[in-house]
Amino acid sequence: MKSLFDTGAHAEILSRIEHLTADSEGQWGKMKVGQMLHHCQFPLKIGLGRTNPNNKPNPMLKLMGKFFRKSLYNDKPWRHNLPTAKGLKVTEEKDFATEKDKLVALINDFHQEKDKTEWDPHPVFGRFTPEQWGQMQYKHLDHHLRQFGV
Repeated sequence: MKSLFDTGAHAEILSRIEHLTADSEGQWGKMKVGQMLHHCQFPLKIGLGRTNPNNKPNPMLKLMGKFFRKSLYNDKPWRHNLPTAKGLKVTEEKDFATEKDKLVALINDFHQEKDKTEWDPHPVFGRFTPEQWGQMQYKHLDHHLRQFGV
């Protein structure tokens, strides 16, 4: 599995984002491109310790998380139209250029953490190795960039 910590994968993701336009249309799902760019920021902020989810996950969500944990960083692509956690849904309009700049900055900040050895646990999925953090960030971005055809 590619990792956002790998220089080549990092460059690839940034290149794919550059191919998006304000008019890019999703091939599945309900989000517009600006909303997707905003949505993709949240997992990076969690990894960087820049956000605290408003609600602690309920025990049922944590239990479900254990079943999905390995799918976050394995080589198998996620299927289209997976449900989005309530707190991660973006329903309001978002400015493409603003959200693109914010996402690129977060991707670069995350990539700079490639040598970090200690990571805080994920609020739903628990502890990950540094390698798993990089893989799941890549996989999430890849999923949504494929959603928009890049």
